[in-house]
Amino acid sequence: MSLAIIHTRAQLGVEAPAVAVEVHLSGGLPSLSIVGLPETAVKESRERVRSALITAGFDFPQRRITINLAPADLPKEGGRYDLPIALGILLASGQLKVDSLDHYEVIGELALSGSVRAVTGALPVSVACTRAGRALIAPADNADEAALAGTEVLAVSHLLQLCEHLRGGERLCPHRPRPVSAERAGMPDLCDVRGQLQARRALEVAAAGQHNLLLHGPPGSGKSMLAARLPGLLPPLSQQERLAVAAVHSVAGLPVEAICAGQRPFRTPHHTASAVALVGGGGRPRPGEISLSHQGVLFLDELPEFPRRVLEVLREPLETGEILISRAARSTRYPARFQLVAAMNPCPCGYHADGTERCQCSPEQIQRYQQRISGPLLDRIDLQLSVPALSPQELLTPAAPAESSDVVRARVMAAQAQQLARQGCVNRDLAGAELERHCVLPASARTLLAQVMARHHISARACHRLLRVARTLADLEQSPDVQETHLLEALMFRGQWAPL
Repeated sequence: MSLAIIHTRAQLGVEAPAVAVEVHLSGGLPSLSIVGLPETAVKESRERVRSALITAGFDFPQRRITINLAPADLPKEGGRYDLPIALGILLASGQLKVDSLDHYEVIGELALSGSVRAVTGALPVSVACTRAGRALIAPADNADEAALAGTEVLAVSHLLQLCEHLRGGERLCPHRPRPVSAERAGMPDLCDVRGQLQARRALEVAAAGQHNLLLHGPPGSGKSMLAARLPGLLPPLSQQERLAVAAVHSVAGLPVEAICAGQRPFRTPHHTASAVALVGGGGRPRPGEISLSHQGVLFLDELPEFPRRVLEVLREPLETGEILISRAARSTRYPARFQLVAAMNPCPCGYHADGTERCQCSPEQIQRYQQRISGPLLDRIDLQLSVPALSPQELLTPAAPAESSDVVRARVMAAQAQQLARQGCVNRDLAGAELERHCVLPASARTLLAQVMARHHISARACHRLLRVARTLADLEQSPDVQETHLLEALMFRGQWAPL
């Protein structure tokens, strides 16, 4: 046989489109050419494969070798094609005799010694293999990750090990992943927060409805401390959410163990991050912080210090829950349904309106500082809360034991269970007719809301977000209907947060 076909997968965002590695041997001067839009790392596989085959004791055919990566119009990148190419050469040259490999898909990078190295994006490949009804041959270092999708995974650490299995010698058993601990040990606990009862309440409401939250106050008031405790209040990821989140981390080359345990992502990019780092992109598009925060929390500390053009790229993903990165050659779509939590000081020095006379900022400086955050972005933040600094007495006086994250999380999970049973989604995702159906206000509350909207020029988007927060407050009380008290508390959480 001078023609062999091996099935593998490319990487396109969090998708893994099918690729057929077609290896053909013919007469002529010895050469090896790879066609089918290979980038540099794929072209260099000829040297890795040649050395790996020779080191493993095989002959490298002294013939004209043509390798086609089909479909030809799909860009190919990375070292994942090394192992399929090596298998194809062995089959086409007759050094490995196998009836058919149609029920396998193969990925893996080869070292010059013939050992098989890990690749990125193994989980999306495994998910696609499950849909196609094939088993996956993957590097041993990727086996735990690939087995998450329930696919039959054969873990290989060396080319000879795989060849022995295919010849019918020592067989490879389907890989069984290591058990993943579901413990939440090490996560910051809410009981560490002293005082700040209103902020604790806002954190619980944000967790229950997965609402966006802005905390503003002087330095040292506990804004970052509060934000770090939000993931501990959120319910664990469902199995479907785990696969979606782990797929993004897999493509980015990040570990997925914590995701597999059900922990939601918590990303904290520095305020010097670029727009590409935040939303993703680059010459070869990669997921950004908003995609790595999918189904989790994106915490932006020192919000006004981020360049305004960087913050503005968050506006569309906050509404749509995804990001489309378009390039001349192709477009890549990544999920980005994240919960935004931000913290900021009220002025450049941080001490404006803190009850002391430390602030020396002029009204113009304060206004310029606060206007670094645009109105449309603020419009998309449901809860906007002032976090005052604690007094010396509050700090030094022994406090009564506060509620732990476990206690608050139980209420959050009960509220979310009610939301999922009623509408099939959390309150953050309520829209259109569903929002009108489940957020009906009594007549007195409608009159109050109309007056507030007219007086403070509240937009329709902000009005809908108010209704969602009010619905969450009702769910925390296990109330079937939204009452005027719930609307009043929602309005309080969206008060005028930057007095001049």
